[in-house]
Amino acid sequence: MAFIKKTIVLGMVTAVALGGGFAWWANQPITTEDPPIEFTIAPGSAARAAGQQMQEAGVPIQPLLFNLLARLTEKSARLKAGSYELKPNTTPLRLIDQLVRGEFAQEQLTIIEGWTFRQMRQAMAAHKGLKHDTANMSDAELMALVSPDYRKPEGLFFPDTYLFAKGSSELAIFRQAHAMLLAKLQEAWDKRDTTLPYKNPYEALTMASIVEKETGQKSERNMIAGVFVNRLKIGMLLQTDPTVIYGMGNKYDGKIRKKDLETDTPYNTYTRAGLPPTPISLPGMQSLVAAMAPAKTGALYFVARGNGTSQFSDNLTDHNRAVNQYQRQ
Repeated sequence: MAFIKKTIVLGMVTAVALGGGFAWWANQPITTEDPPIEFTIAPGSAARAAGQQMQEAGVPIQPLLFNLLARLTEKSARLKAGSYELKPNTTPLRLIDQLVRGEFAQEQLTIIEGWTFRQMRQAMAAHKGLKHDTANMSDAELMALVSPDYRKPEGLFFPDTYLFAKGSSELAIFRQAHAMLLAKLQEAWDKRDTTLPYKNPYEALTMASIVEKETGQKSERNMIAGVFVNRLKIGMLLQTDPTVIYGMGNKYDGKIRKKDLETDTPYNTYTRAGLPPTPISLPGMQSLVAAMAPAKTGALYFVARGNGTSQFSDNLTDHNRAVNQYQRQ
């Protein structure tokens, strides 16, 4: 009888010791070293399989202990498949929560204001964290999936930094950026000056894309927009170089010549009146606002001063004087 009592007591002590050791392990960092360890959990994986996949990817964790912890916390069947990162000082308990919540490895892509759609596609194609499911699509095929209401993609994606799970679809990012652009465009359109000579939001977007390319000075965007709106109202040619350059496509070598200004294309605003047929870049929010609320000005001309700012003039005589001063000195 005494032997049996001793055996029971010893078993209880061992269980308590093992339980205490297991609890200690569950709350200790799996690793404290950088960089984060990347791993992927396959669809349909329960805790034991997930533990094995993590171990094979280099995560220093014992699959049997991980499986036991997941079962004890009743989360074994709730782990989400996907790509993850094990960051330093993550405990087994925190790791299980990460897998249950689906806190996937985050990637980001920044679309720059003033980029063309072609530059956006190139940036996405070069991003290693994306699934390149649109790589073989033409622009028209892509737009048919993104937004059937538009055939030409230029200007229809909002420049911003987009966060996404590693392995996300390119198409999903295109759709997100397009939805963001439509929302920002509508927001600006609803607050527009109603006397503006735009037939619809798309024309305002086209103007915003020109403003985006004409100046890097945020403080001048409203004035630039004011000049172009004034020209539209009186039927004056816009005569803006960025539209000519856009129309030249791959022929543009970094220089614009007199013959380029005289060569007619749908985007040559020296030879054709009004706005070009589509936007010429991806405009940011400030350019959208400038196009919808341009400066109240009498200016019809502007010329670069050479220091990043522009000289605005109300008449051709003053403009020619400014050109002589800043461009022909």
